[in-house]
Amino acid sequence: MKIRGMIFDLDGTLLNSLPVCYSGFRSTLRKFLGREYSDTEINALFGPSEEGVLKKLLPDQWEESLQYYLAAYDKAHTEYAKPFPGVEAALALLKERNVRLAIVSGKGAGTMAISLRHSGLGKFFEVVQTGSEHGADKPAHIKKVVSLWDYNPGEIAYIGDTAYDIQAAQTVGTVAIGAVWANTASTQQVKAMNPDQVFSSVEDFLAWIETSFPKSKSEKNGQFCETRVRGLPRGSCY
Repeated sequence: MKIRGMIFDLDGTLLNSLPVCYSGFRSTLRKFLGREYSDTEINALFGPSEEGVLKKLLPDQWEESLQYYLAAYDKAHTEYAKPFPGVEAALALLKERNVRLAIVSGKGAGTMAISLRHSGLGKFFEVVQTGSEHGADKPAHIKKVVSLWDYNPGEIAYIGDTAYDIQAAQTVGTVAIGAVWANTASTQQVKAMNPDQVFSSVEDFLAWIETSFPKSKSEKNGQFCETRVRGLPRGSCY
């Protein structure tokens, strides 16, 4: 079945933003709990949105600590603002081939807005679903996008860098794609889930888009007119 829409995870898939999450949580928890958390310990907290994590760890100070975290996240993001090389080209190509684009992420709304602002990726996506303070529920959020677009699940792909991303896609019945080009990706765990596709580089993903989503007739005609009938204005066809 032809893929008509593609839903992306954000952290570790579009952006190398997991180091920003770790840095933001580390400085926040150091300030409010007085100890240093490792990346592994912070990763174990993921699931709920940042608000949910801080409500659990700091129930009496969650609002203050959340504002501190958002400021720390914003500041740290300047170093990791650019998407993975080739991601913007891949998104632009998908848009050019008339594939609808969305994001489903466990991030909270605040950090999602910061990441999209720093990276400039917001312009590509018509739907952005953020996480819940009560825990990760990506299948439910993917289903929302499927319903909104009114497509069959098999006409939509979900792409992410963790085994949970693959599991969420398979639960809903969408095409499951592993993106393991980040050094933080759970490569073996992703492959163990038997996704429909796995890409270890953005370049491979771009090549797949080129072959899997052929140019529309109008694009082909436009290319013909531009290269063969140079006497006509750009975009003119007959």
